[in-house]
Amino acid sequence: MSVPARASLYIIFACVAALIAGCTSLPSLENRTYTTALPTEESVRTTLGKGISHMASAHPGKSGIHMLSNPRDAFAVRALLAKAAERTLDVQYYIWRKDLTGTLMFEALRTAADRGVRVRLLLDDNNPSDLDATLSALDAHPNIEVRLFNPFLVRSPKWLGYITDFSRANRRMHNKSYTADNQVTIIGGRNMGDEYFGATDGVLFADLDVAAIGPIVKEVSDDFDRYWNSQSAYPVELILPKADPERLQALRSEAALLERDPRAETYLKALRDSGLVRQLADETIAMDWAVTRMVSDDPRKGLGQVPKEQLLTHELGQIIGEPKSDVKLTSPYFVPTEAGVHSFTALAKRGVKLQILTNSLDATDVAAVHAGYAKRRKALLEAGIELYEMKRLSDGPRDKGSGPFGSSGSSLHAKTFTIDSEHVFVGSFNFDPRSAKLNTELGFVIDSPAMAMQINTAFNDKVLAIAYEVKLTDDGDVYWIERKDGEETRYDTEPHASLWRRIAVKIFSVLPIDWLL
Repeated sequence: MSVPARASLYIIFACVAALIAGCTSLPSLENRTYTTALPTEESVRTTLGKGISHMASAHPGKSGIHMLSNPRDAFAVRALLAKAAERTLDVQYYIWRKDLTGTLMFEALRTAADRGVRVRLLLDDNNPSDLDATLSALDAHPNIEVRLFNPFLVRSPKWLGYITDFSRANRRMHNKSYTADNQVTIIGGRNMGDEYFGATDGVLFADLDVAAIGPIVKEVSDDFDRYWNSQSAYPVELILPKADPERLQALRSEAALLERDPRAETYLKALRDSGLVRQLADETIAMDWAVTRMVSDDPRKGLGQVPKEQLLTHELGQIIGEPKSDVKLTSPYFVPTEAGVHSFTALAKRGVKLQILTNSLDATDVAAVHAGYAKRRKALLEAGIELYEMKRLSDGPRDKGSGPFGSSGSSLHAKTFTIDSEHVFVGSFNFDPRSAKLNTELGFVIDSPAMAMQINTAFNDKVLAIAYEVKLTDDGDVYWIERKDGEETRYDTEPHASLWRRIAVKIFSVLPIDWLL
């Protein structure tokens, strides 16, 4: 193509982008309603509140924490809380799939709304456009309001929004929380979809949530209100076409059909067998009572308006301080950057034992993110840091519908770490520049040696079975050790990764894209 021809194409492309941008300014929020969480004095009078308030009074200043590592239990608890809620459900997620578990959870929210429960659903808009009709239908219910965070006005293809408004569209709401009657909350790494709850025939995420009661719940509710009423949260009625009146009935029919699907039986059984909500009401549930602090980004981060010293990363550092003896870190997307390598190296030189579990190249769904980690791998190993890379847990196809930033198709999805065998972090935060500087995040810092020990024991007992250990030769070359059935296998290239994925990592590793990862 000649230079004039290329120049003409660039001019046409720029004009189209400018035209789209001119036609897609966000609507005014002037008449948007302002709502808040259920007041504490009302929430304690609910069935959930009566039992929980009595338990919490015996542990002043502490919150009750219950780990949800089993994916089916994690689904069941959410569904049962929707069934048990009497006044409010406040639900905030990054990704919500229109699949078996996603549809069943939508139906659980609709059924709660039919009973008079007020449902507020806040979703990041980094979801496929085929969800739009369902969201509009739910929003048409008198007791359900749906809002989208940093919405795309061009609904299909959504990627046009990155051309016309990249600085805003590149910032996403990665928070996950699910709160019933301002009395019980669930936060952690899971989104809503089959791969997060173990229902997929493809790759199963290894993930972690916690259910919490006590004073920390009000902090989550207050934070939800911040996001719900922020300048980035748009009512779907301002963004999406009006719902077909029959769409809500179609959702009921879809859910009823899925409940008869053989794949749903394990979830229906989990609902029948789960005793967590009943145990909350009758005060028999086992809880780890601990001082728990929430860390959360200001929602203005979605507009790029939060100074560095007010980001979650700064708050996290202020709470935890400097590790003294050991750190065990689990992150699916681990991009330490050059500054991060210096910090980890300094800790190691002080005698702090660091063990890090992330995804292998074969397991990860975002090769570019792996490149940001791989080019720092040798420096981390030279500092004496132990690296483990999760194996892919399934031979099924990767899910391609995860959007430009991943979050689907990986073996590992939990975001947690322990410090000095005393403090535990659980939340949505990945150790990468995107979580630190671009996406909004949420998590708990839990001062619980018992929980730290439980996580550390699981790490030590399982990591060699589920992950490759990464090591250095005497000549400084990286290699991997796989332990299986009492035997060791050595790999001198990324285990089980295709040649094309390895080439892609090489290319991405030389590009100046760390800030995007």
